[in-house]
Amino acid sequence: MGSANGLMGYRGKEPLLSFGVISDVQYADIPDGRSFLGVPRYYRHSILVLQRAVEKWNNSPKLKFTVNFGDIVDGFCPKDQSLTSVEKVVREFEIFNGPVYHMIGNHCLYNLPRDKLLPLLKIPTLDSRGYYDFSPVPEYRFVVLDGYDISVIGWPQEHPNTIEAWKFLREKNPNSDKNSPENLIGLERRFLMFNGAVGKEQLEWFDGVLQDATKSKQKVVVCCHLPLDPGASSKEALLWNYDEVMDVVHRYNCVKICLAGHDHKGGHSIDSHGVHHRVLEAALECPPGTDAFGQVDVFHDRLLLFGNDRMKSSEMIFNP
Repeated sequence: MGSANGLMGYRGKEPLLSFGVISDVQYADIPDGRSFLGVPRYYRHSILVLQRAVEKWNNSPKLKFTVNFGDIVDGFCPKDQSLTSVEKVVREFEIFNGPVYHMIGNHCLYNLPRDKLLPLLKIPTLDSRGYYDFSPVPEYRFVVLDGYDISVIGWPQEHPNTIEAWKFLREKNPNSDKNSPENLIGLERRFLMFNGAVGKEQLEWFDGVLQDATKSKQKVVVCCHLPLDPGASSKEALLWNYDEVMDVVHRYNCVKICLAGHDHKGGHSIDSHGVHHRVLEAALECPPGTDAFGQVDVFHDRLLLFGNDRMKSSEMIFNP
């Protein structure tokens, strides 16, 4: 099986904390298939990738928690198996000897509505909102954003967030198939039904969290299923209003890293304000016997992602 890819430790220094990462497991008890771009997908094997990840994390006693970046069950999962499949994957995560922090992905919402999904993922929420923050050590705060806050999937059809999302999509995407980017130019190609937006209330909450982190002299790691920077992701995978979210981020100096999933090939960029954007490679696209998961070591001036197999290792250095 896979070993960690090529990154050396930080001159023998002990990290402030370490945590595990995995994204886009998209398990389903169905034969292997392909994405709409023709990339192979290994629906049954992906849960084995997760099992190996949990085993490795449990053999790393310094790991404080793990973060799952969404899409635990695939949209092609037969709907009469949705609940049992989500429960099956959640049980695998719960074998980890510590907290697991989940976030919402589009494939999760193809299978279950928010009111059923969020309790299963133990997301601390009010009114079915999937955003929250936590501080595992005094020096750092982690912010989990809900990229499907404004979305045509997951909410009841009559919900104001669904109505707002449909209005937005009809204005931005003239195609009858709202998952098609045909004739959309450049960054407009993100206006697709399988993406979503962070709503006004969540943006205000996010601004308040960053204000508080600044006062507390905390560095912030932002986690969202949907990528927040075009340099790290295909245009078709971006959050609808990534620019508004990043406007909030750039008001402050506390956010150092933005981590995401959704764009299965992965990516890494540094934006104009020096914020790192790392999109994680998908567990779903691992051929049998290969892996995509990692361990992140956190220091005062960098995060080191030690990837396994198809997840690339990354050194993310920033100005503390």
